[in-house]
Amino acid sequence: MTVVIVGAGPTGLTAATLLGQYGVECLVLDRWESVYPQPRAVHLDDEVYRLLARLGVRDEFAAISRPSHGLRLLDRNLRVLAEFRRGPGRHGYPEANMFDQPDLEAILRANLKRHSSVTLRGGAEVTGVTQDGTGVRVVVDESEEIRAEYVLGCDGANSIVRSAIGATMRDLRFAQRWLVVDVATDADLAQWEGAHQVCDPVRAATYMRVGDTRYRWEFRLAPGETADHYRDPARLHPLIAAWTGDVPVERLEIVRVAEYTFRAQVAARWRDRRVFLLGDAAHLTPPFIGQGMGAGLRDAANLAWKLAAVQAGTLPNTVLDTYETERKPHATTMIRLAKFVGAAMTEGGHAGDVLRGVLAPLLARFIVLTSETPPLPVSRLCRGLARRLCPNAPLADGTRFDDAAAGRFALVTAETPTAAVRAELEQRDVVLVRADVDLTDWLRRGHATAALVRPDGIVLRAGRDLPEVLGKER
Repeated sequence: MTVVIVGAGPTGLTAATLLGQYGVECLVLDRWESVYPQPRAVHLDDEVYRLLARLGVRDEFAAISRPSHGLRLLDRNLRVLAEFRRGPGRHGYPEANMFDQPDLEAILRANLKRHSSVTLRGGAEVTGVTQDGTGVRVVVDESEEIRAEYVLGCDGANSIVRSAIGATMRDLRFAQRWLVVDVATDADLAQWEGAHQVCDPVRAATYMRVGDTRYRWEFRLAPGETADHYRDPARLHPLIAAWTGDVPVERLEIVRVAEYTFRAQVAARWRDRRVFLLGDAAHLTPPFIGQGMGAGLRDAANLAWKLAAVQAGTLPNTVLDTYETERKPHATTMIRLAKFVGAAMTEGGHAGDVLRGVLAPLLARFIVLTSETPPLPVSRLCRGLARRLCPNAPLADGTRFDDAAAGRFALVTAETPTAAVRAELEQRDVVLVRADVDLTDWLRRGHATAALVRPDGIVLRAGRDLPEVLGKER
């Protein structure tokens, strides 16, 4: 087996699909027979939506998701302190999207069947991972042995793969206990269709409409409180009544009441020779900016094309070293941002309330927040300005950049390449994308006339000289 992927959550399924698109033989092992039924992640941005479209599930995701209007910061009396709107993003998808994770996993599993090189086995618990000079040995259910060239650990916060390679989690010093409540009802709660963040040091809370009939609340637990205190609907109802209004308790179906400790942690190392960590196995983030699941999908997008190229012999094995050097700092930056936002929303006591009351309206008035994530750090594969995600901008023929690139290297330019450059593009299987208005403007703002874009959409090089941008190194 070429690649064994441990874990069939969104990260593992994304990695398997991307590798399957390149024809790489994969076996996905998951301890659950089918989709894990409990709701978990509920939000993703337009960058991740773009990746789902690349997987081939754009329309299916649109059918199970709801665009969100953005974020409102509320005081303890639910008065609006600030509102940050979300709308159509630069990649052609809504900047904020709500969904139910089991629904997403179901469409990802169904889509995986399109790729004959990928096999998914449920009810298969990985109990051991070891390496030798020829590959990786994976033990399933304490008895079955599978040999693989590579293993991707996408097995969550309690990762057996992470333990197997001896990687420890570095604590970024954030831990808060929260009550998570999922409710189903056919009643329309008639609330603003975005995330409501109650900035109250005594009882911080979050409310979100997840689907047509699904709603989520999160409440910070006080010392001594547990989820068990609120499993009785009569005790839970006072917490959510401010949003449910006159809807009778009998019309509110409690889907889940659970306690989570929101943490900020990053694995000390993400790779040991042929074994890689992705998703929650590599990093844990507080949920305050809605980037937890998205970080895992970004891991998969970063690693899959590199692994496929190494397998095909078009890139050297050393390119795999850039996975951790690129993704770890980026994920850590997003986790620190989530930690800061969470503290700003929930800490500080009375003084914090006063500051939020003054500063939040000013932020909403003078600062425009977008869904764009930071650029990758400088690595051997990214130089100068060339570390950002290329926009999935419209092209002259009505398609978008991703339709033209289709998971390959792409040269974006408004200039007319010489015959020599065209020949080299063809020889190296690099797609020529003629920049229309939006991409031309993007290049101009980046002080470039051309950009070489990697299969994951990250700009490898940008500049004003086509042969120099194309370069010899991929």
